[in-house]
Amino acid sequence: MDEIKPEIAERIFKLEEKFRNSGQDLGSYLDGLLYDKYLTYWDYISLDTLLSLQNTKTHFPDEEIFITYHQITELYFKLIIHEQQQIIAADDLSAAFFVEKLNRLNRYFRILINSFDVMIKGMDRQQFLQFRMALLPASGFQSAQFRMIEIYSTPLQHLIPFAERKDFSEENSVEELFENLYWKKGGIDLATGEKTLTLRQFEIRYTPRFLRIANEVKGKTLFHKYLELPEEEKENKNLIEALRTFDVNVNVNWLLMHMGAAHRYLNKDKMTIAATGGTNWKDFLPPSFQKNTFFPNLWTDEEFNNWGKEWVTHLFNKENTN
Repeated sequence: MDEIKPEIAERIFKLEEKFRNSGQDLGSYLDGLLYDKYLTYWDYISLDTLLSLQNTKTHFPDEEIFITYHQITELYFKLIIHEQQQIIAADDLSAAFFVEKLNRLNRYFRILINSFDVMIKGMDRQQFLQFRMALLPASGFQSAQFRMIEIYSTPLQHLIPFAERKDFSEENSVEELFENLYWKKGGIDLATGEKTLTLRQFEIRYTPRFLRIANEVKGKTLFHKYLELPEEEKENKNLIEALRTFDVNVNVNWLLMHMGAAHRYLNKDKMTIAATGGTNWKDFLPPSFQKNTFFPNLWTDEEFNNWGKEWVTHLFNKENTN
């Protein structure tokens, strides 16, 4: 029998110490390693399962693009939340750690924003207008992870519709603030003034989870974690720029990409086609209307007053001249 190499023996001794300290038997784990199959790429990422999840509802070929893109988007949202949670959980947060995580957040959103051409230019318009009718009342409005990204980022009073925001503060209960969030206005039927089925389904499914998260992170959102930093850390230029970039990516650029897609697919002969959830996307999506910002303390009055306005003005001027 060949002699065990010193470096292998050293690793075995370290493993034995590790398992002994946790009350486990190294020999049993070595048996498991001996009998275990070699790991493959397709098993590690559950490739067959992953590729089986694109369950389209119609025969239109481009629906495959639509559902796949949205699933990819939700996976990126999962990564974004993963980074946000690490910032919130950090007990001894430094500007350097904050910047590192924000750079990841901005990278993920940059990829999503840049990839939106898949939606804007990558589908046949006529196919979309037909297969979308089989998806009612489902809507991208029902992306729970995007709402979680907002809740992790900033106190709820920053997510109240702009015209009403001054009437709310952190003194209000989480439940009261939640009932008045801006996106709920987008789920109101314009003809009846009642909640759409899309909104009612969404609230039933996710309200308990949203409220639990909002209570857990009250006073600990990214906004609060920044305010808690020592003064010299808060003045870090890289940190301020990363926070501002994140704010613009989520609350301006991401919405504007949706505006571009809605403009392409839901405008016809200067008439607006309703979104699948029954909302008027022209009232709901434009950032210059909502004026949502996670970090209002990092923007001048002039910057805030012109929040996303230039792009939207350009879009509607172009629409009205066509």
